[in-house]
Amino acid sequence: MSDAMGEAARYRARRDAGADAPSEGDGDPPLVLNAENQAQFVETAIQIAIRRGDFDDLPGAGKPIEGLGSRHDPDWWIRRKIENENLSGLGPPALLLRVEDRELDGQLDALRREDDVRAVLEDFNRRVIDARRQLHGGPPVVTRTRDVEAEIIAWRERRDAARAAAEAKAAADAEAETDAASRRRLRRWRRR
Repeated sequence: MSDAMGEAARYRARRDAGADAPSEGDGDPPLVLNAENQAQFVETAIQIAIRRGDFDDLPGAGKPIEGLGSRHDPDWWIRRKIENENLSGLGPPALLLRVEDRELDGQLDALRREDDVRAVLEDFNRRVIDARRQLHGGPPVVTRTRDVEAEIIAWRERRDAARAAAEAKAAADAEAETDAASRRRLRRWRRR
C-alpha cells in the first residue's frame, strides 16, 4: 500500500472510531498536495472511487470510443457541436453553397410559381458569384451557377411528372376502391 493510500486508510479508521482530529502520536504530517505527490493523490482518489463503485454502469461502458483511430481533425469539437446541435448556416461560403446546391432541386420542387423558382435561382447564382470573388481565403468555390431557363424547364418536367404520378395513384386507388365495393356487394348478394 502506498503512503497516500495508507494515510487514507488511517484517516477512515480514525473517523470510524470517532476521533475527528489526527492523534498526536502518529508522527506523520498531514498530506500536502504538491507537484511531487499529485500523481499519487490522483491515483489514490481513482482507486477509492473504483472500490466504491463510482465508475460502475457509466454510459458507454464496454463500447469503443467514438472517432478513436480515425484521422486527426483539429476542428473535431466544432464539427461534433454542429452535428449534435443540428446547426446550419455555419461555415465557409464554399461549403454552404455545395450543400445548398445538393438540396436546391428539392427546394425548387416545393415552389408553386415559376417567378418564385426564377427568384431562388437568381439569388443562388448571385451568391455563388459573390463567393468566387471573396478574398478571405477558405476552400475554393467549385459550385457552378445554374442555368435559370434550363432549371425552369427541369422544374416544370418534375412538377408534371409528380402530377401525373399523383393522378395515376388516385386513379389506381379509385379503381381499387371500386373493385372492393363491387366485391362487398357481391358478398352481400351471395349471403341473401
